[in-house]
Amino acid sequence: MKTYIFKVVVEPDEDVWTAYCPALLRQGASTWGVTKEEALSNIEEVVRMVAESLLEDGEPLPEGPTDEVQVSDAPSVAVTIQDPTSTTVTLTAVG
Repeated sequence: MKTYIFKVVVEPDEDVWTAYCPALLRQGASTWGVTKEEALSNIEEVVRMVAESLLEDGEPLPEGPTDEVQVSDAPSVAVTIQDPTSTTVTLTAVG
């Protein structure tokens, strides 16, 4: 079992919020929401779908760069404490 922690970015964009995962952007990991919370929920779903799709296709999940994805061979739990001024959060996907 490996634990992957992917960095995601959630940013305001006119009247919506956009969200993307830099490590999976080439695979289409981007979305939006009317609220910041909706965009975050949507990007969590997108990251999971992209990761599952890569694994189903026999492709490896990215393991770097280290500022965009962290990998652990041990089971882990990621807890995000969001600074109100920050638009960057982390999500955990287990693979």
